[in-house]
Amino acid sequence: MAMWVFGYGSLIWKPGFHYDEKFVGFVKGYRRVFYQGSTDHRGTPAFPGRTVTLEPNPGEVCWGVAYKVSKEEDKKIALEHLEVREKQYDMKLYLDFFTDTSLATPAISGVMVYLASTDTKTNKNYLGPASLEAMARQIIHAEGPSGPNRDYLFHLEDALNKLGCEDPHVRDLANAVRRILAMTTPC
Repeated sequence: MAMWVFGYGSLIWKPGFHYDEKFVGFVKGYRRVFYQGSTDHRGTPAFPGRTVTLEPNPGEVCWGVAYKVSKEEDKKIALEHLEVREKQYDMKLYLDFFTDTSLATPAISGVMVYLASTDTKTNKNYLGPASLEAMARQIIHAEGPSGPNRDYLFHLEDALNKLGCEDPHVRDLANAVRRILAMTTPC
């Protein structure tokens, strides 16, 4: 039986594990938000970056990529990789994955999704909502072992655009970062 993994953040452009197939699609009832702090990849404990998580929101959909991992050895390696990479996400759900907006039946059931809860007791890195400008400023200044936080945002925007899945939250935040950078960059 295959294992399915849903990528809605950096997993879209950099899964980091072997997979047999990938499909563009979405999960229902969630939206992508930059509410999770990153102290191990795109920020530090002293200055966390912001990465995406999923927030329950009836009527919304979140586009991304589902990866199929079939071989037992590949599943084991993928899970080990994901458990380290996604360690700051304190929840793992299994959701239905859809590829067609006109169909009510999922293309795949039980796609594994890592996400961050809003419970700051179990998720010490949850940052929560903030104004677009405040999130943009935090993203501009945050940098961690995986690089600048703004690169994460711009890579995500680019990856979604290449999939044909524009996300207003990602677009608006990327535009806010660009505006602030343009104002602070000397001519």
